[in-house]
Amino acid sequence: MWYEESVFYQINLFGFCQVPERNDGVLSHRIQKVTDWIPHMTRLGINAVYFCPFFQSDAHGYDTQDYLKLDCRLGDNKDLEQMCEAFHKAGIRIVFDGVFNHVGRGFWAFEDVLKNREQSAYKDWFHINFGGSNGYNDGLWYEGWEGHYELVKLNLQNPQVKDYLFSCVDQWMDAYRIDGLRLDVAYMVDKQFLKELRSHCLSRNPEFFLLGEMIHGDYNQLVSDELLHSATNYECYKGLYSSFNSMNLFEIGHSLQRQFGSEPWCLYRGKHLLSFADNHDVTRVASILNEPKHIPLLYALLLAMPGIPCIYYGSEWGAKGEKSQGDSALRPAFDAPQWNELTDLISKCVEIHKKSPALCYGEFRIAMMTNRQLIIERRCDSQRILVAINADGEDYMAHFDAQAGRAKDLITGRDHDFGGGSLMPAYSAAYWEVF
Repeated sequence: MWYEESVFYQINLFGFCQVPERNDGVLSHRIQKVTDWIPHMTRLGINAVYFCPFFQSDAHGYDTQDYLKLDCRLGDNKDLEQMCEAFHKAGIRIVFDGVFNHVGRGFWAFEDVLKNREQSAYKDWFHINFGGSNGYNDGLWYEGWEGHYELVKLNLQNPQVKDYLFSCVDQWMDAYRIDGLRLDVAYMVDKQFLKELRSHCLSRNPEFFLLGEMIHGDYNQLVSDELLHSATNYECYKGLYSSFNSMNLFEIGHSLQRQFGSEPWCLYRGKHLLSFADNHDVTRVASILNEPKHIPLLYALLLAMPGIPCIYYGSEWGAKGEKSQGDSALRPAFDAPQWNELTDLISKCVEIHKKSPALCYGEFRIAMMTNRQLIIERRCDSQRILVAINADGEDYMAHFDAQAGRAKDLITGRDHDFGGGSLMPAYSAAYWEVF
């Protein structure tokens, strides 16, 4: 499937376009800015983009008012249509954020409940107790997302709610030709709803992609032939940066082995989870890594390990942002894209990944592992690649059974001879394709 051979780019449009923090009701065509970045994404090698939510909302996009209207702070639906058309013309597929677990207090059906209470035709769209109360003093209680009452939980078991949301997805598919959905807080979403959503979407487009946000737990609970195609791999996200910070590559090595190894007990063999270095909810990798020279190594590993790689806008040139400074620090507006040595390396690894059946589909094996060095193997019938990472500040001579004599480093283009040991320079990454 197309998504198994893709490298994603994630954009938080509200931050990217620097919209007002609260919806001011003023129409502004800010979204046109994102099309100016298409040449940058194309140069980077990106062939799929995931947009954080951008429909009409109270504030940040996850508090939806209207699923069918682009937030006025970004523009109108014609702007959105033109943006999607530009991305598709550039050969970049589009994934929207499906925020179906909850809506904002300004959502039209919830406003009707507040106005008409027990007489509202939409009272069963939510989980409401008219005998209770909440922090907004509405004279009723409702379930909010994890106790946040600005986010009103939808009753996804209600057939009317399901029909409404599916109709919204239909309109997105018709108007914007979207290629998939990322399901916000999918770990909380009713599984029967997810099952019916998959059936509905794939009946219209057999190649439609469904990705679930899952922060912890067993990804098999969401990723299956009946539910979602993929989930966010937070386990390896954490393992990537903490392995380099602790100079203990055993952590990420064992996580990858546990998930994708060849043994029968390995959890996600053959599945394509979304792998990432950072996103709109976590500290950027350039801020969390102790050693800046580890950043390119982390990306080289990210783009070679099993999974669907995703790059968060700005991080490809080393932009910083700390979660402790608030969400706005993670979701900035850049005047223009930048390009440096890190971007150059990432773009090379992106192109290698997309063109390599071994990196997209191949089996995973650890060929050698120490605290500071890691060599993994990706293998399929037509290709075999050894990915070598040296996180140490000193050169390292690796002696291991490469099961081959020679290879070519796909990053540098140089030949590599395994005889007598393999030199791994300080702070280096190599993609050795075996002859």
